[in-house]
Amino acid sequence: MAGRDDGKPLTDEADGADSLWAQELLGHLRPTGGDLRRVLDWLADTLDATVSLRDDTGAPLDGPLTPLDETLVAAVTSGRLASAAWEGEGRFVRLIRVELPRPASSGVLAVTRTSPFDRRASAIVTHTVGVLELLLRARETAATGHRLARATADLRLAILQLLMVEDTVAARRVAAGLWPGLLDTDTACVYVVETGPEDRDRLAAACVAATDDQALVVRCPAMDGHVIVVVPNDTAGRALRALCHRYAGAVLGGSALQSLARTATAYGQAVSALAVARFRPDRTAVYAERTHPERLMDPEVLRTWTTRLLRPLDSLPHHTRAELLATTRLGLEFTAVNAAKVLGVSRNTVRARMERVENLLRADFSDLTVRAAVHLALHTQVATAGHLPGSAEAPVRLGELLGGPALRVWARELLARLDSDGRDLRGTLRAWIAAGGNAERAAQLLGVHAQTVREHVRSAEPVLERQLLAAGSDLYEVVLAHVAAGDLDQPDLHESPQRTESGHPDPPVHR
Repeated sequence: MAGRDDGKPLTDEADGADSLWAQELLGHLRPTGGDLRRVLDWLADTLDATVSLRDDTGAPLDGPLTPLDETLVAAVTSGRLASAAWEGEGRFVRLIRVELPRPASSGVLAVTRTSPFDRRASAIVTHTVGVLELLLRARETAATGHRLARATADLRLAILQLLMVEDTVAARRVAAGLWPGLLDTDTACVYVVETGPEDRDRLAAACVAATDDQALVVRCPAMDGHVIVVVPNDTAGRALRALCHRYAGAVLGGSALQSLARTATAYGQAVSALAVARFRPDRTAVYAERTHPERLMDPEVLRTWTTRLLRPLDSLPHHTRAELLATTRLGLEFTAVNAAKVLGVSRNTVRARMERVENLLRADFSDLTVRAAVHLALHTQVATAGHLPGSAEAPVRLGELLGGPALRVWARELLARLDSDGRDLRGTLRAWIAAGGNAERAAQLLGVHAQTVREHVRSAEPVLERQLLAAGSDLYEVVLAHVAAGDLDQPDLHESPQRTESGHPDPPVHR
């Protein structure tokens, strides 16, 4: 009968036991396993031992620390010894070197028991080290993958933030390293996909796959359930719509084709379309090229008015002026908190920049009619970039822009849609706008409950096909319609010669 070093016969029962522990150890490499602590706990239970894992600095990686011969530990971690054994004071200790995934780094597995290590125990320890090294490498690979995914997501967000402030040159430069040719386009569409926050990461990955990595896919920093997709030339619009049909509860809003410099405008259009998509059976919508109030104004007169209104900012350095204008455009479209997230700055920075613009323009942004007028000017300033201001025989005021026959007809027809509802949606909406969009103040003016005001405003959204409860282009169009129709007073814009930050009055406009 063959014997073993420990003097025990090699029986079928022993073979079965050896097979059992090997199967158990291999089980920790399954996808459902892979937990370092579970492997160490298994080793401790199997050998009735105390088990710990530390790195070459002595810092614990897992398991309870036990007193060890530090000279032996140093010899093992330095590579002078592959393993070492020590016994005394009723303890038997095995130290084995463990390769760590970090460059030129190693650790030591320490197994302490009250009985000697036989051949079976030694084999279990040796094989466990191999499993631990595999798990450590897998964990480091996964961590590296997560860091790379996070860095890629941060880079995508940085590119979007540059596009939002119209810095297309820098955006192309940043994108060129990872996505060559992605922004080599003059036009783009923006889509916003809405889903539950818990499903957003999965949907974002699906958007990347559906667009063949030829679109800028960004997890919205402001809205937890939104994924923003910038698609050059709208080549992937159909794929995104098909994707949303496969995801229960997903909603898709898309913009019209815009120049790359107007990504912020396209984003606002996509958010507006998203509000419409929620009411549609297929849960998708593309921003309709409907009649906008600025298109019913004399373009030359509109440019002249815009130039005059924004003239107080002309005394600022170019980069400061551009920064204030870009921040104010986003700040008027979204809340200060969300605008800050999109721009990657603090909300206090957004508020400070907007307050500076308020002071320069002598405008009160708490007044929705003022916000709508300034939004019109900023929108015109972007749309007519590179054009010289028009000329007029006399200084132009907003009342003249909104007093044209075509604009008044558009305004009356738009607001007349609300009259078909049995409730006084039009009166509630007018009071709500006059109260600065504050439901509580509007309720006091009307003598109703604040919730009634909110319900009426929400009910007006599908009728007007515009999003109202969230600030943005849709709301400002409706505000301008109220002013043009005579339902609200003209905003107080102090449209007279204004002083710049240097204290000098604006020079008169020569016609």
